[in-house]
Amino acid sequence: MANVAVLGYGVVGSGVVEVLKENCMSISRKAGEEIKVKKILDIRDFPESPDRELITHNPDDVFEDDSISIVVETIGGVGVAQEYTKRAFLKGKHVVTSNKELVAAHGPELMKLAKECGVNYLFEASVGGGIPIIRPLNQCLAANEIVGITGILNGTTNYILTQMKREGKDFDEALKSAQQNGYAEANPAADIEGHDACRKIAILSSIAYNEFVDSKNIYTEGITNITLADMEYAEAMNSVIKLLAVSKKVGDKIFARVSPAIISKNHPVANVEDVFNAIIVKGNAIGDAMFYGKGAGKLPTASAVVADVIDIVRHIDSNGRNVWKRKDYNNVIDINESTTRFFIRVSANNNEEAVNYIKQVFGDVEFVKVANDSYKDEIAFVTAKAKEGDLVSKKDSLKASASINDVISVIRVEEE
Repeated sequence: MANVAVLGYGVVGSGVVEVLKENCMSISRKAGEEIKVKKILDIRDFPESPDRELITHNPDDVFEDDSISIVVETIGGVGVAQEYTKRAFLKGKHVVTSNKELVAAHGPELMKLAKECGVNYLFEASVGGGIPIIRPLNQCLAANEIVGITGILNGTTNYILTQMKREGKDFDEALKSAQQNGYAEANPAADIEGHDACRKIAILSSIAYNEFVDSKNIYTEGITNITLADMEYAEAMNSVIKLLAVSKKVGDKIFARVSPAIISKNHPVANVEDVFNAIIVKGNAIGDAMFYGKGAGKLPTASAVVADVIDIVRHIDSNGRNVWKRKDYNNVIDINESTTRFFIRVSANNNEEAVNYIKQVFGDVEFVKVANDSYKDEIAFVTAKAKEGDLVSKKDSLKASASINDVISVIRVEEE
């Protein structure tokens, strides 16, 4: 029998306990032995929980119990979660986590310590919730050189953008709907400002390129400035707006970015809606491989955690898997050195003069029009592909024209 301790009895932690109990027979067959939750560590009391007899407030009940071989960390954050993860390793216990923040910030050190202690550190659930992506990257696609990853990695923002596009709700209304349906936290900043997706693309990039990609070096922009007007212009372009996480290997460096992007309706992820996620991995042998499913939620995430637990039990003597290398320099390309196209909306007091000035500044552009009189004093256009830094400088110079009142919106245009 393999005994497991769960740290944190929140949404994911309670889901892990539920899955292990509900599917105990099939899980035991797949693992080759019974897997049992022996302790649940949490600072709170759960008097109504069916698992209340397993709950302890004392960490020693977990870490000093030699019969517990696997620790499931679902506390979240960095502080206590990092402390307990290290303590588990030093006690010879394997650790499975769904904690993307911890893995993104301290993955190399924790993986190195796990290897030194002869145990495993697995984190399938830290990216994509229930979508299997980390194991395929490490195993199924191991024969490929991974050259790029593009994905919708956050279900909350995808739900909000879907509500705006499909139901005509503005951002605040769509966010409120997400919170009412349990898809967004009371404080949704990590989701709507792009930090959650940033941590996930950092982890995926680190695995794909076998070198640590620090999330702090990734340009990150959320969806808080996206409006219904932007949605209308995107529709006029036969396109949609998504919060995209993009990563590419470029020579000895890596390009990574999280931002809203206008993508053609022919793009593989254009029809991914609501809380669903989709990840496209480009390999030099396989080409494009797409992974799709619910990227969040209690049971989808718990299923990924339990899959890691089963993997450890089945390969209990296997340890010290890949350790990401830390480069002695910033291996992420500066956003201003990357190339892209901008969709830009400006308000004008003289449309003819503004159009001429835009052509003068940007050269060859594609103007976008919508059949809505509300926007008659606006000019919208898509630039040619150029370095981001140059496009930003040109965009800023638009304000120098007396014919242009303001730059209303700037959104990147992502090609397939």
